[in-house]
Amino acid sequence: MIERFSSRTPQQALAALLAQHAPQSLLLIGSDQLPALQAFLAAHPDCHYAHAPAGELPAELAAQRFDLAIFVDCLEHLNKRSGLQLLAGVRNLNASKIAVLVDLAACDWQLSDFYSLALEASERFQRDTQTLTLFTYDLREYKQVPDWLNAKFWANPQLFGKYWW
Repeated sequence: MIERFSSRTPQQALAALLAQHAPQSLLLIGSDQLPALQAFLAAHPDCHYAHAPAGELPAELAAQRFDLAIFVDCLEHLNKRSGLQLLAGVRNLNASKIAVLVDLAACDWQLSDFYSLALEASERFQRDTQTLTLFTYDLREYKQVPDWLNAKFWANPQLFGKYWW
């Protein structure tokens, strides 16, 4: 867990995340009161944007794939089982990159719940008595390719990557 608090605000962190990934399609689940998101959408009018309230995804959104899914003020309003199903479902079926901004004190989630879904704690923010944590997930960074998985350790190096059985 990140011990120190970030010098940035949650909005600045989300703006940096959006600028870094520059998604062509974006799903927001939870509160839509995000100035960083509105600024990104104004600067990128070609970005396909969809919003869903906290809860089960509507069928038309559940059938789509997005470059980035952002959860803000969502898990605090769901019971843990529904939240786990929603977060895992979006991670598995709807988006290869996820950002979750959550107040752990306002919900019954633990750090280990996020870690079990392969999310990592990126930043922590504090304002007055409220502490928010930004968790992120990127499928491409989920697991590093093992160093043994190459032609050097293959029985027939000249055939590495050509045949699958």
